[in-house]
Amino acid sequence: MCKDCGCSITDSGHSHDHGSTNEHQGAHQHLHDNPQLNDKKTIDIITKILDKNDHEAGHNREHFNSKGVLSINLMSSPGSGKTALLEALADIAEFKFGVVEGDLETSKDADRLKAKGIEAHQIQTGSACHLDAFMVHKALHHMDLDAMDVCFVENVGNLVCPASYDVGSHLNIVLVSIPEGEDKIAKYPVMFRKADLILFTKVDLLPYFEYDIEAEKEMARKLKPNVDILEVSTKDEASIKKVAEWINFKKRMR
Repeated sequence: MCKDCGCSITDSGHSHDHGSTNEHQGAHQHLHDNPQLNDKKTIDIITKILDKNDHEAGHNREHFNSKGVLSINLMSSPGSGKTALLEALADIAEFKFGVVEGDLETSKDADRLKAKGIEAHQIQTGSACHLDAFMVHKALHHMDLDAMDVCFVENVGNLVCPASYDVGSHLNIVLVSIPEGEDKIAKYPVMFRKADLILFTKVDLLPYFEYDIEAEKEMARKLKPNVDILEVSTKDEASIKKVAEWINFKKRMR
């Protein structure tokens, strides 16, 4: 994991600064369950850092609200199709959107989005395994929010840390792809408990994998009974339209 957050603390007991989440439960449980972190001084330091990031996340949301922009955090493991989904949405969505793009290195994904006419700003995190509110805040200074209805934050590909750090979004969409195999939802419950919408992606590959999608949906709803779920393939325009319709509905409800 990254060198900045608690997930990388070793037996030496050294801690590193990081960001936060709007709901501390998951992060605090992680701290107390880890014997390397279970001392008052370390917990106090990390809690202060989490609180600072929460404050900045709230500021980001206020900024989105003042512009009438719906912000959506996209989270998943690497290669599940976040960028491909955004490219497909660019062809059919009625709303205008921009993207804050997060990766450890390169601007490849942002370049792909720009080639589709999408405003995108790349954040290269270096060794950090997720975005935080401060990174997103800096990126917003490079975005023309007046020209968009929706701003996506495409988080770093990782099913662990992004779930615990609030970036100031209004909604979370979590993608899980068929080639990843069954059990990802059960193994990474914190991520899926945070989801407002779960997208099963690359469903055109279902005939080639032993994957019980209905069982995975059932697991998702055990973790979060009211979560919305859609099946998606970028080869199927109708499935992309359903995602666009879901986002349009959420925007109208705000």
